[in-house]
This record gives sequence, structure tokens and C-alpha cells, in this order.
Amino acid sequence: MGGRGVGLKALVTGAGGFLGGAVARTLRARGDAVRGFSRGEHPALAAAGVEQWRGDVSDRTAVMGAVQGVDVVFHVAAKVAAAGRLADFRATNVVGTENVIAACRECGVQAMVYTSTPSVVFGVADLEGVDEGVGYSDHYDSDYARTKAEAERHVLAAACDDLRTVALRPHLVWGPGDTSLLPRVIERGRNGALRRITGPLKRTDVTFIDDAVRAHLLASDKLLAGGEDARRINGRPYFLSSGEPVEIWGFIDGLLAAAGVPPITKSVSLRAALVAGWIFEKAHALLGARGDPRMSRWIVRELTTSRWFDITAARRDLGYESAVSLDEGMHRLEAWLGGPIGDRIEDPSFEDQAGA
Repeated sequence: MGGRGVGLKALVTGAGGFLGGAVARTLRARGDAVRGFSRGEHPALAAAGVEQWRGDVSDRTAVMGAVQGVDVVFHVAAKVAAAGRLADFRATNVVGTENVIAACRECGVQAMVYTSTPSVVFGVADLEGVDEGVGYSDHYDSDYARTKAEAERHVLAAACDDLRTVALRPHLVWGPGDTSLLPRVIERGRNGALRRITGPLKRTDVTFIDDAVRAHLLASDKLLAGGEDARRINGRPYFLSSGEPVEIWGFIDGLLAAAGVPPITKSVSLRAALVAGWIFEKAHALLGARGDPRMSRWIVRELTTSRWFDITAARRDLGYESAVSLDEGMHRLEAWLGGPIGDRIEDPSFEDQAGA
């Protein structure tokens, strides 16, 4: 990828998660110096030559220390969950992002690539083939989406000549290495706990992990190169996907098949699913439970609403193209699931953003 500087040093927040870890390893593989910022120790990253820096993005002092001496920051860390306390989402997604921006300014960082999510534009209606001209939603079913939208606004508003920023919106990042969403789907499939929600079949965008990583590096290289390419993308958001929307339930059955789990056969009505989501959300909050509830209204909307986007802008401005087909991705996932799974994320409610 042309345009990047010699001796590039990058910081990846959320390096202990699925997407953040993949970004960090890919940067190292091409010869860049990489510092990973996360709450835990990750021996696999250390073995790959990624410098480990422990801390929480809500701690401005810790963030300031981690940002010192780097050229570019990939801000991937986020609190990703279907339910939880608004204060916790704000601390990580909003305050954490404000801290990263402030540290970039203070330390003279040239570029910041922010991992956002299409959820920032999700309401309750279908979104089919829309581009970045669609506005933020005026109604959110989750505090995750609400706080990610606020954080994205901060990132785009921070764009200037001294700190060039871009927000990437990959939808449903999947593939080998996923130790969060995929294990939950497989576990519930094996337990017979998954239900199709009846109604018209809907299509959704998905993004294979390698493609999501490639987009992050393309954006970083263009921001660092300066010139017209950097000016074109500075302060802009971009939808990312495979460019080929998939039918939601067929995709989930494909994930299960890759793990040797039978397809979903039982079903439930949309109304019953929404009621169950509300009940599980309330019980989860009352009990102060960690992680995700078994169901939430946000998850129900994700499964029963079309969510696919026009990625013309990413193709034009970033030079992005999906390089891994759905079939090839499923073959790779099946091979990975048949081998050792690798390090687990110790707290799946706090990890990198995977384009929910």
C-alpha cells in the first residue's frame, strides 16, 4: 500500500479484541512498529512483536501515555453490548474517544482511524442501499448505538490539517479469530436456544475480517500520505461490507454449519421476540448482570430489518474492494473452527468494535 511513511509507529486501542488484534498483527506483518492498548495481557500479540500497554480508554492519563511517540492511532476499542448501564457505554465509547482525540492533539499524532458502526444510522425501518448521505438516527434501541453515534461526531469534528481523521463503518465483521459473537451463536445453536423470527426475509451486509482490516490500513495510509487523497477522506465516514448483502437467517445457518451445528428449525413471532427482548433487558438490568442478555430489542431489530449499504464511496476514495467471497470466508471459518481456537477475550462486553 503506497503512501505510508518509513518507520511507521501505530497505536491500536482494543488490540485484545477480534478486529483490533487483527489490525495490530497485520501492521506488524508488513513491518510497522505497533503498540497495543487494552485492559489485559495478550501473549499471542506479544509473540507477534506487538508492544503491550495496559489501561482503560476512559483513563485520560493512561491514554496520553500510550499515544506518546506514535504516528497514527487506530481507535478500535468500544463497549459492545446489547444492554447495560448508559454510564458504562458513555465512559468507554464517548469519554474514551474524547480522550484519544485529546491525546492525539497533545502528542502531535498525524492521523486517527476510528472504527465506527452502521448502527449510528439505524432506526426501526429498513435501510437498503443507502450511502453516507443518510443522517444519524433520531431513535436508538441501544445505548451502544447511541454512544457510538456521539463518539463518531466527535471524531469527524476533530478533523483538521494537523490531525486527519476518518470513521469506518464495517457491518457485522466475521471470520476466523472471532472469540465473542461466534462462540455465543454456536453455543446457543448447540443448546437449541436459537429461534428464527417469523416475517419477510431480510438482507444484511457482512464484512469478512480480512476485508475490514484492509480498509483500516488503506484509510491510514491515505491519511498519512497527505495531499489530495488525505483531504478527500479527512473528516468523513465510510460504510464497509462485502458489497453483497446476505439473507440473515441463511448466513446464521452458514455459521452454524461451519461449526458442525444443525440449522435453526424453531421460530417465534416478531411481537413475541420484542416482548421477550424487553423482559430480558429489564431482568438483566435489575440483576446487574455482566455481558449480554439472552435477547434484546436491539438484537431483534438487527435480525428483522434490512441493513445494507452503498459502498461506492469506500471503493472510490479508499480503493477498497472485498477480496474474500462468502463461500471462501465460510471455508476459512470452518478450517479455523476445526483447529485450536486460541486466546479468549476475558470480557466480551468490552472489546473492539466489530461493526454491530
